[in-house]
Amino acid sequence: MIRFFAAPIAAIALLSAIAGGALAEEFDSRDIMGGGPNFFRSSANPVPRTTVMYNGNYAPGTIVVNTSERRLYLVLQNGQALRYGIGVGRDGFRWGGVHKITAKKEWPDWTPPSQMLARRPDLPRHMKGGVDNPLGARAMYLGSTLYRIHGSNEPETIGQAVSSGCFRMTNDDVSDLYGRVGVGTTVVVLNN
Repeated sequence: MIRFFAAPIAAIALLSAIAGGALAEEFDSRDIMGGGPNFFRSSANPVPRTTVMYNGNYAPGTIVVNTSERRLYLVLQNGQALRYGIGVGRDGFRWGGVHKITAKKEWPDWTPPSQMLARRPDLPRHMKGGVDNPLGARAMYLGSTLYRIHGSNEPETIGQAVSSGCFRMTNDDVSDLYGRVGVGTTVVVLNN
């Protein structure tokens, strides 16, 4: 009886190994701002949003980005915060400071900055907002910088350091945050 089940199990294991190898060879679009659409993988968030105790000296409503933790905190009342997983800038692209959200956009268009085009001349000069756009479902623009808190269609990159300085979230998380904050919200970026 064991032999009867052993052959099918071995065949399934072999097919799984072959399929896994095929996935490793597919195109990786993370070079585009460290992200881009990938609709063939799971959309599950690798870092679930959760409410946590938060000991910081920030007013409720403040966003605190901790680049070393790869987490974004929205400070709440009573010593609590909503904690989100984020993707951060890769080596040489991380930064710190205090800014305000100066604009919010749903399904934003993307125009790569000249610095990015110098590094990646193959990128499009402009991309309309939508599911194929690497900025995802929502974007919150940070002061006069080139940086944003934005969505991503590659949730597997959350918790990674692969962007060109922006902070990326899953589309679900960025939509949640977008609905909770307004233009003028203070954003503190800790880069330690």
